[in-house]
Amino acid sequence: MRWKARFSGRALVPTLGVVLGIAAAVTAIGWSTAVAGPAGGPGAVFEATHLPPLLTTSGERIDLAYDVHCAAAGEEVPDAGCEARGTAYVRGIGGDSFTALPLEERSLDGRRQLAVVVPDALAAPQRGLEYFAVLEAPDLGRRLVVPAGGAAAPHVSRQLDGAVEIGLGRHTFGSDGRPAGVRVASAEWGDGATNAGLEQSRGLGPIGASSFDVDSLGNVLVLDQAHRRVLRWVRGSHVPQRVPISINGTLADLAVAGDGSIFVLETTAPPGRNPMIRRFDDGGRELEAIETAERSTSQIRMDAESPVVLGGSSHLWMPVMVAGTPASPGEQLRRGRVGRRPRGGTEVIVLRHENEVRIAVVDGRGVARSWRLTSGTPLAEIQLAEPVGQQVVLVVRVYDGARDEFVVLILGRIGLVDRFPLDSADWAETMPLGRFRLVGRSLYRLGSTPSGAFVDRFDLEVR
Repeated sequence: MRWKARFSGRALVPTLGVVLGIAAAVTAIGWSTAVAGPAGGPGAVFEATHLPPLLTTSGERIDLAYDVHCAAAGEEVPDAGCEARGTAYVRGIGGDSFTALPLEERSLDGRRQLAVVVPDALAAPQRGLEYFAVLEAPDLGRRLVVPAGGAAAPHVSRQLDGAVEIGLGRHTFGSDGRPAGVRVASAEWGDGATNAGLEQSRGLGPIGASSFDVDSLGNVLVLDQAHRRVLRWVRGSHVPQRVPISINGTLADLAVAGDGSIFVLETTAPPGRNPMIRRFDDGGRELEAIETAERSTSQIRMDAESPVVLGGSSHLWMPVMVAGTPASPGEQLRRGRVGRRPRGGTEVIVLRHENEVRIAVVDGRGVARSWRLTSGTPLAEIQLAEPVGQQVVLVVRVYDGARDEFVVLILGRIGLVDRFPLDSADWAETMPLGRFRLVGRSLYRLGSTPSGAFVDRFDLEVR
């Protein structure tokens, strides 16, 4: 079951959908990870991971927990003799000052944690909380701020009141109701002028056509990273144009700006640096190379015509460019946000926990609309969650012990408007959250079979 092995491997990728702030990105569990600097010796370790409670319900306890691992250089017993302590700084959204809450050490399922339950007096504000934590390992001389932007870009936990509750029941695999999509791009595997290339990996099997995007005109661009090029299908054409680009191979993500320029987020990094985002014009000429603020990032998307990346450590969306100028790593951290703004001024924030999905559309006044979905079938990663008019389109993977499929859900103000299944069609490995794009009222899906890669379009009936 190759798909199952891949899912197991990405379940802790900050795609981790579990919290996706979408964008939810969408992922299957969203951890924020921080790693301390070089003090304390080259072999010393001080790391922390955190699962932000992005969306809570009224009366739900807000437990801020940071899994910590610290060890002195050369220490063979993990955490032996290593002191760790910290403080969480919490305030209501938009508040003037943070309240310091000391973190207490505890053990949960064998994991060492620093944690605090937010007092009711602080958790009560209707709009929610903003917070960050400062963690220290005095013996190692190390200090962490989670997320790294601190007070300038804190984590945000919002409260859902009056969410529309939807029970999805048990999923029937292979059921009818699949829409007849239109195939708008296809390429056989190979090394020819119009082929998509395959690479082999040790644990994931073949990798090919690792990401795609669709511009506002309906032109489809597929990243053929094995041949270091983009294959572009002009709307209505069956033969792709070839756009050579200078990138590192293996998995990478792609986003197309309104001016036609192409942004590629690499997963490999030059020695001593974080991964790079490379910007090319529509002919493939490199315009900029921008270093990401974190050593792992899972997605690049367009956000109000400005590219943003989802940090694998902070789980915040950070701008790559500000006012047309490349953003430094420090500026990216300071401008991080929990949610992405795919349509104007609203954000979509998504949290998946086990078989429940919580979704909120947030505007300048707070949560404008929200939903809680429960499933009788196990849920994996959330591939997409974006607004269209007054509705939200959600794509999530469902699975059992032998099969998996994607389910497309259209959510309206009073409940579920429409749903339909799509086969997973993921023979070749791609970026974990790179299989779907929403352009206008059309949903595009990148898929693959043993013979090649393809992109299908599904025109949605949404308002």
